[in-house]
Parts: sequence; structure tokens; C-alpha cells
Amino acid sequence: MITLGIEKLLAAPPASLQGLRLGLLCNQASTDRHFNHSRDLLHRALGDRFTAIFTPQHGFFCEKQDNMIESDHMTDPVTGLPVFSLYGETRRPTKEMLDHLDVLLVDLVDVGTRVYTFLYTLAYCLEAAREYGKQVVVLDRPNPIGGEAVEGNLLRDDCRSFVGLFPIPMRHGLTFGELARLINDAYGIKADLEVIPMDGWRRTMHFRDTGLPFVFPSPNMPTPETALVYPGQVIWEGTNISEGRGTSLPFELCGAPFLDHAAVLHRLAATALPGCTLRPVVFEPTANKWAGQPCPGFHLHVTDQRAFRPYRTALALLQAVMLLYPEQFRYKEPPYEYEFERLPMDLILGDRDLRLNLEAGRDLADLEAAWSGELTEFDRLRRQYFLYE
Repeated sequence: MITLGIEKLLAAPPASLQGLRLGLLCNQASTDRHFNHSRDLLHRALGDRFTAIFTPQHGFFCEKQDNMIESDHMTDPVTGLPVFSLYGETRRPTKEMLDHLDVLLVDLVDVGTRVYTFLYTLAYCLEAAREYGKQVVVLDRPNPIGGEAVEGNLLRDDCRSFVGLFPIPMRHGLTFGELARLINDAYGIKADLEVIPMDGWRRTMHFRDTGLPFVFPSPNMPTPETALVYPGQVIWEGTNISEGRGTSLPFELCGAPFLDHAAVLHRLAATALPGCTLRPVVFEPTANKWAGQPCPGFHLHVTDQRAFRPYRTALALLQAVMLLYPEQFRYKEPPYEYEFERLPMDLILGDRDLRLNLEAGRDLADLEAAWSGELTEFDRLRRQYFLYE
């Protein structure tokens, strides 16, 4: 059985936290295995020593659907504590916010992908904690897509944004606690950081192997299966191709009115896409891109979790679509995650040259070979921060 970081903290509170004021960075997915919310558990356990709540993108209840839809500060109706939004007027905790506490507990469900903004909220919290003399304690949770595979190119400096601040690949293969250790040390933040690891989690585990309940950490991340395809399917956010928002299968579906199933599959036939089936479908989003319009496209079914390569699969699809439909295919224009000039696709891919090479028809296998060396170096680096063997 897996014991979560929040469960370990409550079962055996570290002596170093005795007498200190604690805040919590969380959202509605921050629960124990019995669906008890971390905010409620800490309120009962700490009383007046629990002093503030912080929330990332999408709000405490994950009610905000899309990027750059901000949440306001509020008062928590259950505990009466201030709730500070870190996706609103600021994305960095201020001194006034951190004056409420001595230690910031972080209990967030991450999904193992470079572009998921919770990682950068964590990074900003670490930077602010260093500046204002606070400690950060990450309460660890599973990486829902496992801790073995890494995939993709590393982020380039000119593509840094709130969906990418550090040179990590699209799929990083780390838990949130391990990520915190890596970015705090390897990338020079140097905050006072502690991680309370899980008991019982193994790197081979995908989320369905854990026996834990999955609570959606953002409004378009409803299931572990969504998380599994997300490291690739997220790239459609930078295009006019629907990523399935406004349907019951966000990111598992993709398509647009101008796509032809047979043409796309013919284009993909020479590319090895292991562990998945692209099943032709037509869907009609109720919101977001192409709302109310039938969209020929694909339902991405993962048939072998360990063989599946989400980034390769989505890049192959992207290249097929951009080359087949040069008149209809479009990139999303800025703004995207508070970047008002750079192309959103470059920020998502993390490398402008990758986009240009895909446009030029470069073979995907050659592109993967070109970044294999830096991916190997990242793999060596991340292993220094493993908490689980």
C-alpha cells in the first residue's frame, strides 16, 4: 500500500515543524486516500498553527477552464483562512502573503509533463521562500505516468515562459518532490526545502497500479488516461486543431473540420507509433475551438502504457496535419500563458527549431536522434534526485 506525503506528515509530524505556522499550497485534488482534503486534515491537526492557503492555476476547485482565466483571493468558508491565488494578480507569492507563515506545505497532484504550470508555481514559491526566509515542504505524490520513461527535447532558453522555465524534456519521469529537489538544487534556487516522500511507490507504477483514487487536478485532466496522452496531445493547444476541450475526452481526442482520416493515416503509415491506436472519429465540441462543428479526428487509445510514446505520437500527427493542410492549418496567435509576443507553439515545444524542422518535413526519427544526447544527460541528472529506486 502507498502512503502519501500528507498521510505521513499527519501520522508522524516532523519535530522541525513543532510550534511553527504552516500554510498550504493545494487545490481540490489534494486529498488522502479516503478523499479527506488536506486543508481539513491540517485544520484539525494544527488548529491556529494552520494559517493560510495558496492555490495554483484553475482555482481551488479547478473551476477555471482555460489559460489566463484568473482566480481571485478569497476567504475559505470552511476554515476562515485567507486563500491566496497564485494565478491572478500575481503568480509569485508576495512577502505579505508569506508573512502569514513560517513553512509552506505543498500538496499538489502533478501529471509528469513539462508544460503543466503547477511546477512553475512551485518554482516561484521556492524563489520567494529563499528571498523571505521561509521553508518549503513538499508532500509527495505519484507521478501518474510513471517514473521510468523520459521523452522529448529539452527546453531552450529563448522559449522560457510560465509553461517552461527549466531545461527539462516534455516527459520528465519524476515525482513532484523529486522535481522540487532537482530544480531547487540543479537550477540554483537553493531554498530551504524538505520533501516528505511516499512509502510504497515504485517507478514502474502508472496511476492505475497505485490503488489510490484519482481526483482531477485541473478541469481538463479528468482521468489517469488523460494524463498519459497529455505529454503529446498538449501541443494542439498551440494550433487551430481541437485538443478535445469542450468534449468528455479532452486530450484523448483531436481533430478539426478540414481533416480527412484516410489522408492522415496514410501519411503516418511509415512512422512507428508503438503502444497506441489512432481510431478515426468525428466529435463536436460544445465549447472552445470549433464549438458546434463536426470535427473529423482521432481518439488516441493507449494499448501498452510502457511502449507508448506520447510526444512522438503527437509530433507525428502534428507534422502530418501541417504538411497535408497548409492552407487550413494555423498556429494559435499570442497571448498564451502571459506571453504576448512569442508563438505559443514555440513555448509548448520548447524549441523554435523543432517547429521549423517539422514544417520542413524533416524525418521525426532524425529529430529524436538529434536530441537523444541531451535527453541522456538529463536522465543522468534526474537520477541524482530520485527518492524511489
